[in-house]
Amino acid sequence: MSATLRLVLGDQISDGRLSSLRDLDPSRDTVLFAEVRAETGYVPHHRKKIALVFAGMRGFAGRLRARKVDVRYVGFEDADNAGSLVGEVRRALAERDYDRVVVTKPGEVRLMAEFADFAAKSNVPVELLEDDRYLCSTQEFAAWAEGKRELRMEFFYREMRRRYGLLMDEGKPVGGAWNFDKENRKAMPRRLSPPNHRFVAPNKDTGQAVADVARLFPDHFGSLEGFGFATTPDEAEVIVADFIAHILPGFGDYQDAMVKDEPWMWHSIISAAMNLGLIDPLDVCRRAEAEYRAGRAPLNAVEGFIRQILGWREYMRGMYWLKMPEFKQLNALRADRRLPAFYWSGETEMACVRDAVTTTHENAYAHHIQRLMVTGNLAMLLGVHPDEINEWYMVVYADAYEWVELPNVQGMATFADGGLIGSKPYAASGAYIDRMSDYCGRCRYDVKRRTGDDACPFNALYWDFMIRNEAVLGGNARMAMPYRTLARMDASARAEVQAQAERTKDAFGATVRG
Repeated sequence: MSATLRLVLGDQISDGRLSSLRDLDPSRDTVLFAEVRAETGYVPHHRKKIALVFAGMRGFAGRLRARKVDVRYVGFEDADNAGSLVGEVRRALAERDYDRVVVTKPGEVRLMAEFADFAAKSNVPVELLEDDRYLCSTQEFAAWAEGKRELRMEFFYREMRRRYGLLMDEGKPVGGAWNFDKENRKAMPRRLSPPNHRFVAPNKDTGQAVADVARLFPDHFGSLEGFGFATTPDEAEVIVADFIAHILPGFGDYQDAMVKDEPWMWHSIISAAMNLGLIDPLDVCRRAEAEYRAGRAPLNAVEGFIRQILGWREYMRGMYWLKMPEFKQLNALRADRRLPAFYWSGETEMACVRDAVTTTHENAYAHHIQRLMVTGNLAMLLGVHPDEINEWYMVVYADAYEWVELPNVQGMATFADGGLIGSKPYAASGAYIDRMSDYCGRCRYDVKRRTGDDACPFNALYWDFMIRNEAVLGGNARMAMPYRTLARMDASARAEVQAQAERTKDAFGATVRG
């Protein structure tokens, strides 16, 4: 009787939706899970991220065993652990005869190359199946991109809306517009409080995973306290249902707002579970649409939420597979400095950065504006090398996988791709953070000042960024206004902000890489 070895990766925790398990025969097949050092250590992931993945795999293995499936589970501390996923496949093949190996394609180029090499050399047939849990295949994205001069997310998003009929009436976008982003940029009024979020208490597998990670990875970044991530489909449903019913209506207005000590705001907090495979992206989009159709959530909230999933998430994955591996090497602004140590410690007098890093350390999470306009913006203004800031984002967030992290950082946070993704760099002075947050009123720096010991570091760094990149960015139509302002700045004012910026870089430890 033929038997198949089916490997499930740590971000493939998808009951009933995983291509590698679709024709599973419990009477003869084996499903392999492996906790391996290669995956916990290619970057030293946040401890909550490791606990999340371990708990997700352990729970999925238990659900398969309950269906009488033969599960081969390799724990991190197993004596014969080979240390890598391919190594564990080889070890399983050496211990039992299998007619084939089946794997859903990994989500990262690094792993895909390893499995492609293994498949080419293996004596046993290896099937690498498409990951159809996403809403646009890599082949479909490549077909959409072919022949286009610019690959803007907005136009991809419109095609996806048409394909899935989301927020469409008779072939036209609901509300007469595709995008309501201009209505999604309100600061939170002082009289308003963010909503309470529903989290889940760790189940048995999760509690054990947290304890194991505390013991095995004491030196990795991040706290394990207050672990509340979903690690099973039922837990994920609790969080999704709570967001849809109680939080979604305010998401549109305040999705870009930042408030000290308020990490969750009106965000869904489902990206970690979705990227793990516990949430069906199309299902959650349709449920959000149903709230608008029923009059329970406004259009700007529902459209903005769907755009993040149907638009940005799918677009980033498509761009990753279309442009890798060259994408990772891009450095259009020739950034060459080191990441300041306070990105790890949070020990800085900049209130916005301190809060973003602290919540990242505590929660393995920060919302998209904290990532883009605080930590990403500062790294870009300082001239931090893309490799350094890419590694930081990969380490610190529970939802970070290279297919989504890299294009966001290269294209959005740092403009290292030179405009493949965004039409301009998301560079901003302290005025943006003051407008969208309550940080500046609590900061020892003066957001109104450009130079001097008490000046907000963002201000001089912003103009220094504009000056040093004028040859690259000066012709960008979307940068015309700030460059007109720069043109009115005399030589002495330019020299003053550049000198201030250099002092800031030195004080922050953003030294030139050797």
